[in-house]
Amino acid sequence: MYTVYIIECADKSLYTGITTDLSRRFAQHQAGKGGHYTRAHKPVRIVYSEAHTNRSQASVREAAIKKLSREQKHTLIASARV
Repeated sequence: MYTVYIIECADKSLYTGITTDLSRRFAQHQAGKGGHYTRAHKPVRIVYSEAHTNRSQASVREAAIKKLSREQKHTLIASARV
C-alpha cells in the first residue's frame, strides 16, 4: 500500500510526496532527513493523504497533484476534510 500525501510547511508552502509508511516519512521530514525541499522548509503537519494499491498508481497521482495550482491543492485538501 502506498500513500500520496501533502505536507504544509512553516512558510505555508505545500510539499507532495509518496510513501509506504506516512508516520515514519513525516518523522523523517521533520528530522531533516526527508526530501531536499523539506530540509529548507520546516514541515508542520500532514494536511492530505490518499491510499493507492501500488507504486505506479501513487506516482501518477503524485505527479498530477504536483501539477495543480496552489488554489487547486487547497480545494483538494478542503474536500478531504468534509
